Amino acid sequence: MPAYFVTGTDTDAGKTLASAGLLACARRAGLTTLGLKPIASGSEATPEGLRNADALALQAQSVPATDYATTNPFAFAPAIAPHLAARRAGAELRLADLTNWLRPLLAHPRDLTLVEGAGGWRVPLNDEEDLAGLALEMDLPVLLVVGLRLGCLSHARLTAEAVHADGLRLAGWIGSVVDPAFAEDDALYRDNLVTLVRTLPFPCLGVIPRLPAGAPRRMAAAAADYLKLPDAH
Repeated sequence: MPAYFVTGTDTDAGKTLASAGLLACARRAGLTTLGLKPIASGSEATPEGLRNADALALQAQSVPATDYATTNPFAFAPAIAPHLAARRAGAELRLADLTNWLRPLLAHPRDLTLVEGAGGWRVPLNDEEDLAGLALEMDLPVLLVVGLRLGCLSHARLTAEAVHADGLRLAGWIGSVVDPAFAEDDALYRDNLVTLVRTLPFPCLGVIPRLPAGAPRRMAAAAADYLKLPDAH
């Protein structure tokens, strides 16, 4: 099973919940796992340094265990676009630095490795590069997390078109209910899912309902109940 790049239709589309759920699903099958978050904005200061909740959730699902710096090499405090957060910190994000970090990790692959992006497909790294370039440089198949809310049909189709135009394979999509009101009209909710299945020409790996807030491990396990692993081929 190869490594995958996980992108979303937007910020807060449910990428981390879906990624942690897939990793938990793999662990149930006795597979080794690695969850990676190259860049994380919205991190909190701790005695050990900046820590991001999404990166910690992925780290918790990595078996064998790995350290935080491996999971998340670039962490920034403000919850804003990564290139702006880096600028405020006096840093510069460069695609070459990300590929140099990721390449040795993929040289010794685990059964399932997920590289979670930040925001959507076209989130900038700097004035000339974007984070999608990491998936392109490493030739990673893409998993698309669709945040299920008003507007998701267009967002999902546009993202899929952009990934396809960049020449990468879309290996599957996952729906994640991020707006509870979206699912209140059951018939309309199901009609939207039917439209997504019809218009996204790659497999649906599951749909995660709105889950009660809880500890990351518990939420990952709950999400795994609704997911299946992507086909490596």
